[in-house]
Amino acid sequence: MLMLLPDAVQALTGLNAADWVNRFEPLPPSFGAEWHSLSHAVLAAPNDEARVALIEEFLSSRWQAARPPAPAPGLLRIQDWAHGLALRAGCSGIGRSVRQAERRIKGWAGLPMRKLRGLGRAERAFFRTLTLGGANVRWTDVAAESGYSDQSHLCRETRRVTGFAPDELRRRIAQDESFWIYRIWT
Repeated sequence: MLMLLPDAVQALTGLNAADWVNRFEPLPPSFGAEWHSLSHAVLAAPNDEARVALIEEFLSSRWQAARPPAPAPGLLRIQDWAHGLALRAGCSGIGRSVRQAERRIKGWAGLPMRKLRGLGRAERAFFRTLTLGGANVRWTDVAAESGYSDQSHLCRETRRVTGFAPDELRRRIAQDESFWIYRIWT
């Protein structure tokens, strides 16, 4: 699986991410022959190390050529990325009203700013919980430190985003192999 932020997809392919929300399309007509060749090579690779090397080799030169100017330090997580989008939306083009900025953000990211903020809070809670390691977690403290109004707000949003209660998600990340994506996120 290859995961890219919407603005990276746009920079690498020229595709507008908002046009692809909740859609499934075949790779060749959507991304082109080079991406299709990459997908075949990755599927044929003998192991994960070879797959990662193929993807890195493919993306490295393309990203160096397409990447936007260097972002401010720390713009690596969803919350920071969403703040960067908001700043860019507020400073670009004619029509600088709040509503116009929200339309631009939704067009660029495929999600409204409210949902992006929710994902940012969830991400902050996720990383805060990881820093606690195996220690007991006080969910009220995690909720307060992550920007939630209370513990139940944290639990509802975690269930909405992941399908699991916070404690169950934490247990599965530690023990269930199918939750590998959470482990590599860190």
